[in-house]
Amino acid sequence: MYSEKFFLLIVGLLVVACSAKKESVANKPEGMVRVAGGTFVMGTNHPNAYEHERPAHRVKVDSYWIDETEVTNQSFKAFADATGYKTVAERKPGWDELKKQLPAGTPQPPDSMMVAGSLVYVAPADVVTLNDYAQWWKWVTGADWQHPEGPQSNLAGKMNHPVVHIAFEDAQAYCRWMGKRLPTEAEWEFAAKGDEQAAYAWGDELSPRGKFMANTFQGSFPVKDTGEDGFTSTAPVKTFPPNERGLYDMIGNVWEWTSDYYNISYYQHLAKAEITVNPKGADKAFDPREPNITKHVTRGGSFLCASNYCINYRPTARQGTAFDSGMSNLGFRCAQD
Repeated sequence: MYSEKFFLLIVGLLVVACSAKKESVANKPEGMVRVAGGTFVMGTNHPNAYEHERPAHRVKVDSYWIDETEVTNQSFKAFADATGYKTVAERKPGWDELKKQLPAGTPQPPDSMMVAGSLVYVAPADVVTLNDYAQWWKWVTGADWQHPEGPQSNLAGKMNHPVVHIAFEDAQAYCRWMGKRLPTEAEWEFAAKGDEQAAYAWGDELSPRGKFMANTFQGSFPVKDTGEDGFTSTAPVKTFPPNERGLYDMIGNVWEWTSDYYNISYYQHLAKAEITVNPKGADKAFDPREPNITKHVTRGGSFLCASNYCINYRPTARQGTAFDSGMSNLGFRCAQD
């Protein structure tokens, strides 16, 4: 027979627990999912993965919130309208900043060439070799988040699509305005992963039973996207199934910025430790292919990832992206402590 004191203690604990749960729900940031902290294997040792995804290493992250979807055109418009913010793609580039990314002695281009714009994916008319991305990426004057294909394009019918042509500082500015921040690379991968032994976030098949799980490229890249998944460009957020955490488009649709610098040797450094707690990225950026350019890690692949070229529709996939880049397939989502 339990004593009255013991009974009251149990009741009191239950009341506290229920109150805490209600408070947690009440304080849930709108449009975000809570990711409970934990330990996981970051990266991969799979022989078919790209070199900069290796070696696998153990990481622990604390709990955090992350946006349920990629930031949409509608949400970014609310930010731009409220603040008057102009993205990097909407500003005339400055030579003082640009020359830092170029080899010493590069002559200054004429002022007529220093115009606002961004990189737009344009499918080549014929089959091309895959070692020169200039064959499908074109600098388009007047291309930006409001004009994703160029000055004659607009966002009609695309307000629920992910915002694109977003540079690193643009993503940071939006997150700060929202009282949030960009996720670290470790947080992003932890949120994206399902079974760590599976090839993809949802299992071992790219399209289980013929069902498309993400917005990727079908056909022969870069010439012809057959659009079997319903899209040949960005898709509205929440079109494809969420992952186990209830997060949408962690794979495919658009690449997503993280806060980490991209450094080619960073994973080798982390692998020396038994476990790393809340890694924040390398101290400085370095890509030997473009040593003068500051890059940050982008994650998740995009609608341009294809089996014959870019197999970045996996949760361990990563790339380094120049801080001032804006492209047809580059967006972001925010995180919060």
